[in-house]
Amino acid sequence: MDIFIVGITGGIGGLLAEELRSRGDTVHGLARRDDRQADLAARGVNARVGDIADMTVEQLAAAFGHVDAIVFSAGSNGGSREVTTAVDGDGVVKAIKAARLADVERFVLVSVLPESWRERDLGDEVEYYFAVKKGADVALSRSDLNWLILRPSLLLDDPGTGSVSLGPAELHGEIAREDVAATLAELLHEPRIGRQILELNTGSTPIEEAVRANVRS
Repeated sequence: MDIFIVGITGGIGGLLAEELRSRGDTVHGLARRDDRQADLAARGVNARVGDIADMTVEQLAAAFGHVDAIVFSAGSNGGSREVTTAVDGDGVVKAIKAARLADVERFVLVSVLPESWRERDLGDEVEYYFAVKKGADVALSRSDLNWLILRPSLLLDDPGTGSVSLGPAELHGEIAREDVAATLAELLHEPRIGRQILELNTGSTPIEEAVRANVRS
């Protein structure tokens, strides 16, 4: 497969690129600086220089090219409202339009569990982040693309376990970024899963088995 990752220099995006390349897939992505482009090229990733916050729909579509799927894993992680709007909100909408223009049907969005950290006082900026992420989910789910929304639990940098809990509704806990990336790779290679929202938490089911269990009969 040819897969374009928006957010390829991030934690999940970088791990996903490695996972996909290990499967023999061709990986493309966006890098905001020339030095990051060179670093990605050295790792076998076809990177284009650009910032999704500044690119036009036409420029983004040209960067996408004729790939099989787009993965949007970029995120502000609850930073300033301006960055959250530009990346998590407008960035997703722009990428949806660019996917249509580039005639790419498959679009996978890495979102967030709505109840993440609900027991905490998160502050206005993080609450705004959750609201914008939900708006992006709505925008993609109402599009005519073959979309998939993955909502992982609290992300950790711990080693992956290879086992998860995956379904339309999951309890919020925590999960290793490695397991999120591995789940994304497995989902991308399962064409029977589409137009679904799936939530992801740590669990005891092997990733391949967990993905197959969510194929609609």
